[in-house]
Amino acid sequence: MSRQLLLEIIPAPDPTLDNTLVGQNGAAIDAARALQPGRALYLWGPPGAGRSHLLRAMAGGRPSVLVNSETNSADILSMATSSALAQEIKLVAVDDIQLMDDAQLAGVFALYNHWRESATTSSAFALAVTGDRAPMMMSLREDLRTRLGWDLVFRLEPLSDADKYAALKTHARQLGLPLSDDVLDWMLTHYSRDIRQLFALVDAIDRYSLSKHRAVTVPLMRTMLSDREFLQS
Repeated sequence: MSRQLLLEIIPAPDPTLDNTLVGQNGAAIDAARALQPGRALYLWGPPGAGRSHLLRAMAGGRPSVLVNSETNSADILSMATSSALAQEIKLVAVDDIQLMDDAQLAGVFALYNHWRESATTSSAFALAVTGDRAPMMMSLREDLRTRLGWDLVFRLEPLSDADKYAALKTHARQLGLPLSDDVLDWMLTHYSRDIRQLFALVDAIDRYSLSKHRAVTVPLMRTMLSDREFLQS
């Protein structure tokens, strides 16, 4: 069974600020929690740093709209020119701005202008944007690149293996499930580097080991991941 199929069968929980691991990103996560209408936040970092996870966690906790490279450019521009935006939406989240085309970027530029014009009014909304590089390093039109740095900017660092080990052991301990180092090594090497997927895998092996009345070992992990009946139940 392919790794991608396994990830589809054992879905990760939806991102929330509560299931976001801090690692070295405490200041950025605090800023995400505290972001209020009228403020903007730009999050950047390398692949695997959790940019999209944190953005979706923020969006899940308040009335929001998520914009990305799949969003129609006309829809983005419509948001930027809508006087009714803040009556329904308190956060506009723009994910992976580096993947957007020129028409979509024009819409984001207009969103920034609308955000700034309304920041001190009753129509204020929060704006959160993610990208893969610092504002001044982005390959964007100059006026938009400048706007990325108008308010709060944080670099996100990927979780270290030590962070993941500690988080997985804590999660397993809360389940009453002992996980040995060799099982953790196998999970990180053969499964997913995404911490939410790893949490979901721990939950699954907990259920499987209880159903089989066996301790969690690497062979049991392999057996579970080949047991289609269990995975699809």
